[in-house]
Amino acid sequence: MTEVPERPLATPQTTRALLRRFGIRPLKRFGQHFLVSERALNRIIEAAALSRDDSVLEIGAGLGTLSQALAARAGYVTVVELDRRLLSVLAEILSAYPNVRIVAGDALEIPVEELFGGAPAGPRKVVANLPYNIASPVLIRLLDPAVRISRLVVTVQREVADRITASPGTASYGRLSIAVQFRGAARVVCRLPRGAFLPAPDVESAVVEIVLFGRPTVTVPDAAEFFRIVAAGFGQRRKMLLGALAHGLGLPAATIEAACNACGVDPRVRAEQLDLEALGALACALHPALSRSATNAPHS
Repeated sequence: MTEVPERPLATPQTTRALLRRFGIRPLKRFGQHFLVSERALNRIIEAAALSRDDSVLEIGAGLGTLSQALAARAGYVTVVELDRRLLSVLAEILSAYPNVRIVAGDALEIPVEELFGGAPAGPRKVVANLPYNIASPVLIRLLDPAVRISRLVVTVQREVADRITASPGTASYGRLSIAVQFRGAARVVCRLPRGAFLPAPDVESAVVEIVLFGRPTVTVPDAAEFFRIVAAGFGQRRKMLLGALAHGLGLPAATIEAACNACGVDPRVRAEQLDLEALGALACALHPALSRSATNAPHS
């Protein structure tokens, strides 16, 4: 593929000029904050560890600042943008890159496999400054092992980054922490100040790297059942594990207590105090009871 020189887009001046030329005002409802920091852009690209073998998905392409850098380094890039006002900007910025496909639509509605459609075989990566208002649900979709993504490098609110990388027993630890850490390893690459974006958001941001593994980090009988247990445990965070699981799973308290005792988990703790290994052991211990419950459930 012919190398194309990049235009310096990650500056406040260039971003303002593009917005003026195309008559675009950033919209809050789309969570639009455009990257204007060359340093931040370089950190994102470095963490992505791109090669010409990679097929990359970018969600929320905006003005194409990150898109251009991805196209110059990856083998194939799909950029998704919901705001149709920005499509003409993307078409111009990325016109010199034959390895880019622009998709207009909602990343929460289009199947992820479709977004990678047409891409050559090779490692799949997601590199994106995720719109703040959809970051968590988008991440959950991208964690699906059937999509075969190997690495995600995403910019999110600092609060979301804290939840992704949180440890048991902390206030940020919850369902998102477990969903990510069940599939792979996460780390904060860097924090980004408000001034790294235009317009500046009300919150600080962070770049997070998630390396996904081919199999879960803990062994459980059934992944869907595991997450059902997690949802029940964290559904009522103030309750002890015994009460939260009995209520959330519809099982007798005695059954929950017996399973906890069998796997060495204290039924009086809260779910947020359990690490992945303890949750996995609990899922194994509860599996027979949940299987019986599913078998005995009335069919419509």
